[in-house]
Amino acid sequence: MLGVAAVVVAADGRITLWSPQAQTLFGWTAEEALGRYAVDVLVAEEHVGLVLELFAQVMEGGGSWAGVFPVRHKDGSVRQVEFRNMRLSDQEGRRYALGLAADETVVRGIERNLALSAQLVAQAPTGVAVADADLRLVLVNPALERITGRTAQGCLGRSVEEILPFGAHEDIDTAIRQVLRTGSPLLGRSVVEGTPGSGDSGRAWRVSYFRLDDSGGRVIGVAVTLVDVTEQFLADRQRAQARRRLALIARASARIGTTLGLEQTARELADIVVPDLADIAAVDVLDAALGARTTTIGATGPAVFRALAVKAAYATSAADAADPVGEITRYEADRLVTRCVTTGRTVHLVHVGPDDLPRIARNESAAAVLARAGVHSYLAVPLTARGEVLGALDLKRARNPLPFSDDDVLLAEELASRAAVCIDNARWYQTQLQAATTLQRHLLPRTPSDPPGLKVACRYQPAGTAGHAGGDWFDVILLDDGTTALVVGDVMGSGITAAATMGQLRTAARTLARLGLDPAEILRHLDQLTTELDDTIATCVYALCDPQAQECHIALAGHPPPAVTRPGHSPALLDLPTGAPLGAAEFVPFTTTRVELRPGTRLFLYTDGLVETRNDPIDARINDLLHHLAGPQLPLEATCDQLLSTLHDPGSDDDIALLVAEVSPRA
Repeated sequence: MLGVAAVVVAADGRITLWSPQAQTLFGWTAEEALGRYAVDVLVAEEHVGLVLELFAQVMEGGGSWAGVFPVRHKDGSVRQVEFRNMRLSDQEGRRYALGLAADETVVRGIERNLALSAQLVAQAPTGVAVADADLRLVLVNPALERITGRTAQGCLGRSVEEILPFGAHEDIDTAIRQVLRTGSPLLGRSVVEGTPGSGDSGRAWRVSYFRLDDSGGRVIGVAVTLVDVTEQFLADRQRAQARRRLALIARASARIGTTLGLEQTARELADIVVPDLADIAAVDVLDAALGARTTTIGATGPAVFRALAVKAAYATSAADAADPVGEITRYEADRLVTRCVTTGRTVHLVHVGPDDLPRIARNESAAAVLARAGVHSYLAVPLTARGEVLGALDLKRARNPLPFSDDDVLLAEELASRAAVCIDNARWYQTQLQAATTLQRHLLPRTPSDPPGLKVACRYQPAGTAGHAGGDWFDVILLDDGTTALVVGDVMGSGITAAATMGQLRTAARTLARLGLDPAEILRHLDQLTTELDDTIATCVYALCDPQAQECHIALAGHPPPAVTRPGHSPALLDLPTGAPLGAAEFVPFTTTRVELRPGTRLFLYTDGLVETRNDPIDARINDLLHHLAGPQLPLEATCDQLLSTLHDPGSDDDIALLVAEVSPRA
């Protein structure tokens, strides 16, 4: 880089040696310079005296001289040259002057560059280490001394991997050898020492590796720089965790409580927390809460739980150690889940020890299973809604190496709080549903005996797979004059209110029937009663059958028309004036229609739940009904079962009442 020129001058002042660099620096070739007096070749006339004085100082005094001196170039220009001059002696005692020279401008530039490099390395906050080709340290800067806690003297000669603070967490040797082999630097590699944020002393670093080549392209070593980015790493990690928590809460809001099914809601909660929050989750409710009994915070003694859901992030025996879904288990007061529900506070075991497992697991064998599965951190979060503890969310970590943190506790409590409200809604809904179903079945008549001249079969089918009770009803009323009233009605809505309204209308219809009123007149009175019941609408079909006279008088109030089958004829719907639903208007005229009833005739009265679905046109469904009635004639009970099994939509939210009457042959 310096382009150092070497010139040797004999004692008589003649040039005896001339290097190629001298030709580059001064412009004279060796042939032109050798044998000539140096002052004639290199020195301007005004500097001859000074040069002779300096030459004598080196040759006579045996000293040396260094400094900048103006030298004449072959082209006549004068250039400032940095000199290092010293005396030489050969075996015969002859003396020579050796001059080493470089362009002063080049020397100053290199000095500045070296000074800048040295200061940058020495004062930089970034740790810098330089290793030779054998990967032994030859330089460390003060920043790296502070990072490693070792002096430069204690670092030099050691391997890079031995000195860097993350040596056990990064394959440093492989990275350096790759850089040495390819010459391509590895920049900004992120390395984590330990686990920042988990309570240990881990830190995060950003590391770069560079190959060092000399001016001739020879590989002389590698430089490593590292910056402590722990604060940024933790901040990024916290932001990522916050985003993850917000996303988890958003998913919970959308996915928990999609139905009013208690078990489904519990499964939705377990699905949300696994695997984002826990490896294994269980949702248990207090058996007392399912019985609609109040569970107060601060109670003492054991607690009885019913397991609603268990979820694991992977196949693990720890999930099998939980209470099986549907099972009822009694836990004593010393169990952690019992403490959770009795105090209404979260139980947080950052690190689960051998003595903790018996207070977590259902029994000793389950505790051994949890130990083998590697369960190391535990949370029991109360499910509290409207001031009442309903149960607990049980969370465990095994494969996830991090223990539950305080932030995890806050997230679990937020999710449990949201889910508890949904569980409470489902609990009360099921309580009311059970009450409505009980009321519904109590208000419906028992299977009636066959009235004179008729055979009857009846069915009531609650809505959906959960058996939701509604306001549909049927009735068979034997009257004193030998006639029989057949009634099927449908109160809009479901639950206790619809069932109670149904009971009122059924009772009123039975009372009116015994007054001997015309079907249309009976519907008019029922309409007036329904109007007095706020926000109530119902449909009804009332048929007064007289088998002796072989006739039936029928009136409709917004109800689906009955179907009829006659011997020798195709099934058909009765063509009747529809009328308006009960309670739908201030005054609605109802019409009674006479229908002939010959022996063998079957009359089918039903509510719309039998023929209406969300996806199929009503005409197509009516045709399906008539198609089934056109098949081989079955006994009445079997006919009811067939119609319900083939036409009823299990996912429908509407219940069904079905009444089939057949005119008996004359004796």
